[in-house]
Amino acid sequence: MLFRARLGTFLTFALAGLLCGVWVARMPALAAKFGTSESEIGIVVLIWGLGAIVAMQGLRAIISRAGSRAVLRVALPLTAVSYVLVALAPTYGVLLVAVALFGMAFGITDIAMNAQGTVVEQAYRRPIMSGMHAGWCVGAMSGGLFGVATAAAGLGFTETVLTAALLSLPAGLALGRTYLADPAAPVIRGANGRRARMPLAVYLIGALAFIAFMAEGSIADWSGLLLHDEMNATQAVAALGYPMFELAMLFGRLAGDRVRTRIGTRRLLFSAGIGTALAMTVVVFAPSAPFAIAGFFLTGLVVCTVVPTTISLAGSAAPDQPAAAVAQVGAMGYGGLLLGPVVVGFLSDATSLRVGVGITVVLALLIAFGARRVPLGSGDIAGGLGHAVDPADAAGETAAAPVAADAEREPVAA
Repeated sequence: MLFRARLGTFLTFALAGLLCGVWVARMPALAAKFGTSESEIGIVVLIWGLGAIVAMQGLRAIISRAGSRAVLRVALPLTAVSYVLVALAPTYGVLLVAVALFGMAFGITDIAMNAQGTVVEQAYRRPIMSGMHAGWCVGAMSGGLFGVATAAAGLGFTETVLTAALLSLPAGLALGRTYLADPAAPVIRGANGRRARMPLAVYLIGALAFIAFMAEGSIADWSGLLLHDEMNATQAVAALGYPMFELAMLFGRLAGDRVRTRIGTRRLLFSAGIGTALAMTVVVFAPSAPFAIAGFFLTGLVVCTVVPTTISLAGSAAPDQPAAAVAQVGAMGYGGLLLGPVVVGFLSDATSLRVGVGITVVLALLIAFGARRVPLGSGDIAGGLGHAVDPADAAGETAAAPVAADAEREPVAA
């Protein structure tokens, strides 16, 4: 039963990634369909992101009460339905409304699938969240290839997105049967009888997610322009930057859970921050496109574990309301995803694109700094291994040791 739930959640991440991959790959076709400018396409992307954030924040309490399984069973098919509306939008104005609905449905799906991932992870009693996020990479790359294939076949935006939506709807309904029920958690209320506020630890973890998403978004949106405009790469070569980054993310996430179990949460985050800073320094100072592409690949290998780890920590930081904690951290992360490319754009206009993209080096160092201070909840399944200098962390190691020892055991369904 646990393996089925793990596979189902992995495939849910993959399906969500596929929808995004198709969306990104056929963005030029969207612009051609409506004859929009780059700024108008920017508004479309912004509305999608804002819709996701609003839904994440607004429905946090509902997700906490209903549980990730119930919400995900509705949200994932609803995302496919809203995708149909995006495909069939006849005008730019209607498109904006459809994209807002798509963003909201996708935001709810994103929260619920991450919350379900924490449920499965806690049942396994060892880190598996990075592997779940590897599903996203698989889906995003598959969606991109699907977009390339449909473009080569001469299909437009409407036909491509509609096909993806109609294939995703039955898949989303079928996956609903695989999810685990959320464990019953005590509802802790404050003195006024209302649900207790989210612990400060959740917001600190959310800040780390904000920085990590900001770095990933900056690389995703500006890698191609950096290669083309600053390093004089052809459009074909410039297009390799982001796929190489995603491919490395996939490889890194497939190994990330094992690495986290072996060295611990703090050391993993610290190493990811330092490694990302070094890899992006290679990109910023690269004399030519091949060196920069290699730098993007190295960056993907090391930064890939930060977001899954923050989601995993969120689920254990507030054991009385894990789904709400994941929603809060996810919303803060999406904020960074939207803000990062904007900050890079402003810096690039004021200086150069190399300097603008170079902000990711600073962000990576902030991740390394935050890794030493990020709170580890008592339910953190990798504990504070690898950071025994602080007596508090040493106690965390002792508590986590039995879990680490159990890491190689086969999980038993409850």
